[in-house]
Amino acid sequence: MTEGFDPGTLRQWWPKPSNPRPIVIFGAGSIVGDAHLPAYRKAGLPVAGIYDPDRSKASQLAESWDIRAFENEADALSVPEAIFDLATPPAAHAAILGRLPIGAAALIQKPMGSDLAAATAILEICRARKLKAAANFQLRFAPMMLALQDAIAKGHLGEVVDFDAWLALATPWGLWPFLKGLPRIEIAMHSIHYLDLIRGLLGNPLGVHAKTIGHSNHDVAQTRTAAILDYGDRVRCVLSVNHDHDFGRKFQACEFRISGTSGAAYVKLGVNLDYPKGEPDELWIRPTGGSDWVAVPLEGAWFPDAFVNRMANLQRFVTGEDDELIGSVEDAWQTMALVEAAYQSSAAPATAIAPLPGQ
Repeated sequence: MTEGFDPGTLRQWWPKPSNPRPIVIFGAGSIVGDAHLPAYRKAGLPVAGIYDPDRSKASQLAESWDIRAFENEADALSVPEAIFDLATPPAAHAAILGRLPIGAAALIQKPMGSDLAAATAILEICRARKLKAAANFQLRFAPMMLALQDAIAKGHLGEVVDFDAWLALATPWGLWPFLKGLPRIEIAMHSIHYLDLIRGLLGNPLGVHAKTIGHSNHDVAQTRTAAILDYGDRVRCVLSVNHDHDFGRKFQACEFRISGTSGAAYVKLGVNLDYPKGEPDELWIRPTGGSDWVAVPLEGAWFPDAFVNRMANLQRFVTGEDDELIGSVEDAWQTMALVEAAYQSSAAPATAIAPLPGQ
């Protein structure tokens, strides 16, 4: 172990709420069974039940987890002191939020609306109804990312000056049938996690240069993105994302490289490799003053443990145990603004190259 650096002391978990409130889940899609319910059961957080307009779908999922499926929306909304977990498509968020009790607590599945205009409408609803609401940009809360944030805060990397995200993998978009026909996919549904994480680490960029495109092998709107976030002349931040590298596992990748002035970190996001089965996450740090890379023993994974930590912060904020609601709708709106800027950049013409003189 590098002298002065103990990876076992890095924070990986959010404190649990002392008196957790019942969780009411709206939506019975795959993400609920893959992440929400496993997370809440693991953390001992009570789930009051699930509501979905497709009652058969909700009943099947509820039965498999031995929880209640609400007969109608009114029953779901009537649970006292509930935390409402909206695991719903972006187009459904605003209507549900508009029917929540005044002052209720809500966790809103990303993205926060289909575009910035929808995100603004959601923000206004939350303000008007005094909702204690956060967006489920849970990558910030993954054990590896909490540890990374802690390492940066403790000075183990020095000043962060480089952030590289590199993805070359095969994503099974067919698992999410509601995406079919949507005009915005890759940045809005996937890389939005990375943009939100980067904002959490580096703050808001000055702007973004981006290009996002589809692939001839399928009809998903976009599956490949290249983006540069402008943080001035001090920090370089680049994302290269390709969900169509479908040539076997050997050279696939899903990783971040974060470099500071005196140390660096490497992160492997294992869940995206062979999703949803996934592989173990990894975090390695070459700390300030160190002579080698040190593996951080991770106690959990992005899925489902980030959902544990995300919900814990919301629960604790509602009961007064946490002073700050991380990823509040006010903060999440700024991630949506960055997403919007990326799409606008992608739609704008690139800087033209001068023609050869004389032609």
